[in-house]
Amino acid sequence: MPIVRLIFVRVVPEETKNAEQIWKESCAPLMIQQPGCLSEKLLRSSDELGEFISYSEWKDQQSIDAYRVSDAHDEIKKHARHLHGDRPSVKRYEVV
Repeated sequence: MPIVRLIFVRVVPEETKNAEQIWKESCAPLMIQQPGCLSEKLLRSSDELGEFISYSEWKDQQSIDAYRVSDAHDEIKKHARHLHGDRPSVKRYEVV
């Protein structure tokens, strides 16, 4: 059963365009190449400027675990460190 992984991110409003560009050009391409990653989308809040959700679907928890110790995950974290805002919050949901 697939697992949906949501990463809630809030950046300062001045960083919104930069955050979108970093995700589209650097982070999403790395994540979608990971074994077991079925899809990856960045959701931008229509109500709160600077609020995003990284929405990814994974084959199983083992795929997520392997990704979290991968070089790709380290690279994504490096890109995210350059953005100013709140610390991301990660939640997992099972598709029912």
